[in-house]
Amino acid sequence: MTWADESDIRKVLADCETWAVVGLSGNTRRAAYGVASFLQSQGKRIVPVHPSAETVHGEKGYASLADIPFPVDCVDVFVRSELAGDIADQAVGINARAVWFQLDVVDPEAYTRTTAAGLTMVMNRCPAIEWGRLGPS
Repeated sequence: MTWADESDIRKVLADCETWAVVGLSGNTRRAAYGVASFLQSQGKRIVPVHPSAETVHGEKGYASLADIPFPVDCVDVFVRSELAGDIADQAVGINARAVWFQLDVVDPEAYTRTTAAGLTMVMNRCPAIEWGRLGPS
């Protein structure tokens, strides 16, 4: 299963300006660090979400999605699949518009719940790769 229509991918890339990056820390060797940097280079605001609440790429970090005091458009998830469903549920709870599960992060039940709640969801994809492949709409 593809877990996202190409038009949905383009729409998320084009319309989502504020991206909460769950799992983003100051560890430069982690994929989240590079993807967050890429999103910033495309003009997106990134919000680090990690238990350590570190400032990363010049942006203040938060320990959880619920701690972010402003609206978030997309929740980009860099955690293991078994933890990702809870993050998707939290994204619904903060009224995010979209959820993006990174490569190898798959939870079909979370996909069903999240899309049923009206959010756009992309799963098992990377926004940096999709930006180069499809670009925003």
